[in-house]
Amino acid sequence: MNNLSLSHTKWKCQYHIVFIPKYRRKVIYGRLKKDIREILRKLCEYKKVEIIEGAVCSNHIHMCVSIPPKLSVSEFLGYLKGKSALMIFDKHPELGSKWDRTFWARGYYVSTVGNITEEAIKKYISEQKEESKKE
Repeated sequence: MNNLSLSHTKWKCQYHIVFIPKYRRKVIYGRLKKDIREILRKLCEYKKVEIIEGAVCSNHIHMCVSIPPKLSVSEFLGYLKGKSALMIFDKHPELGSKWDRTFWARGYYVSTVGNITEEAIKKYISEQKEESKKE
């Protein structure tokens, strides 16, 4: 994927995200799996988040996404998990009660995906320090 751009910004912000259903229930099967995949795809599209790769497993979701820098990871995941839970219960009311509309667990895992190593960044920064000393 190439760098994307906003009006005055070039960016490449990719994240590996994992989240689970509440109590790690193994509920994501069959038609529900297909519906969750479509719901997540639609919600990402609304926020202009590109899904690079994704997997809907029986008890967790893996996503590699490109999130615009104007949107924080926690803000995006709050939106994604909150709206998707409501949409899942609208399609499958048998999964929850009238009062408890919680489908996803509270936490999540996130890591950045980069195309350069930490060592390369450290080397670049130290070279910049050396360049500024010369000036």
